[in-house]
Amino acid sequence: GFPFPGSQILNFPDTVAAIFVDSGVSLILMTVILGQLTAQVNAATCMLDFINNYFMLYFVTYVSMAMEFSGLLHSVYLVQYLFSKLTGVRVHSKEPPRSLVSGLFFWGRTLLSLAVLSFAFAVTLVALFDGKTTSWDSIPDAVSVIVFFVLMAVSGMMEGMQIALFAVVNLPEKELAQYKIAKANCELTFSGNNLQAFLIGRQICVTLCTFVIARITTLDVKVGMGENIFGVSDGLQTFFNTGLLGAIITTIVGSLAWRIVAASFPVAFLSNPLIYIILRLCLLVEASGLCSAAWLLALINRVVVGFQPDDEYIRNYQQQAADLAGETVCPPPEETTYEQKAEEMASPEVAVPEPQVENEILTV
Repeated sequence: GFPFPGSQILNFPDTVAAIFVDSGVSLILMTVILGQLTAQVNAATCMLDFINNYFMLYFVTYVSMAMEFSGLLHSVYLVQYLFSKLTGVRVHSKEPPRSLVSGLFFWGRTLLSLAVLSFAFAVTLVALFDGKTTSWDSIPDAVSVIVFFVLMAVSGMMEGMQIALFAVVNLPEKELAQYKIAKANCELTFSGNNLQAFLIGRQICVTLCTFVIARITTLDVKVGMGENIFGVSDGLQTFFNTGLLGAIITTIVGSLAWRIVAASFPVAFLSNPLIYIILRLCLLVEASGLCSAAWLLALINRVVVGFQPDDEYIRNYQQQAADLAGETVCPPPEETTYEQKAEEMASPEVAVPEPQVENEILTV
C-alpha cells in the first residue's frame, strides 16, 4: 500500500510527499477513517441494525468461527494456561469438560499453531537481521528488530485495555480502591466522554502500530536470485513475501495474547503504569481531530442505510409490551454519563448482569 520511492503524486513538493505520502500517513488515515471509525461510531449506538444483515452472519461470524476452528491461532491458549499456573488463579470456562477425542484434537491444533508461530518468528527474524524486509533503509537492522517488539507490546496493551476496563467496572469501589493505578486509569477513562474518545484514539494508534509492524516484517527477497530464506523453493519464498507470516505473529503475540491476559487478570493489567501513559496518548490523538471526519461520514452512512439507535427499538418493544398488558410505559430515564454508569455498576446496591448476558453484550 505504500507508494514507490520517488513517485510524484498530485505534484506535491518533495517534503510534503515524504511526510504525508511516502511515510504512509495518508494510507493510515484513509484506512482508519473509512475502514474502521465510521463503522465503529455507528456500531456503538446502532448495534441491532449494524448486525442485522447476512454479511455479518456469513462473512463475519461464520468466517471467524471457521478461523478459530482451524486452530491456526490456538497457541494463544498456552498464554492463558501459563498465566494461570504462575498466578494460581484458575481459568473459569463455561465449556463442558473435554473428552479424550476433543482433548487430543484441541492440543493437536495448539501444537500445530505453536509450530507455525515459531517458524514465522524464525523466518521473520532472519529476514530482519539480513535486511531482507521492506523496512526503511535508514533504520539499522537491529533497531528494526527492537522497534518490532516494542510496537507489538504497545499494540497489545492497547488491545487489552478495552477488555480490562470493562471487566473492572463491575468490581466494588472498595476493592478497586486498593489498586491506585488501576483506579486512576478507570476514573480517567469513565470521566465525561473520555470513553468514546479513548476508543477512537486507541483505534488510530493500533492501526498505526499495525502498519509500521507490517512495513517492518514484510519480506522483500528477490525470488530466483539464490537469496531465499533457509534455502526454500521459489514458490514458498513468494508466499513468505506476502507478509502473512508477520500477520500471524502480530495477531497472536501483538493482540490475542494480551487480550487473554487482560480478560483473565484485568486489575493486574490496569495496574501497569504504562497503561496510564498509553491512555493519555489515545485521548491526545483523538483530541487532535485528525480523524474527526469519521463522525460526519458515520452520520451520512446512518442516514443512507437507515440505522436506528438501539434505544428506539427498546422503547418500541416496551410500548408494545405495555399495550398488551394495558399498562403505561414510564418515560425513558435521562441519559447518564459513562462515569455515572460506571459508578452505578460498581455500586453493591445495583444488580449486576449475569456473566453470560454480559459476555454476550461485550461480544456484540
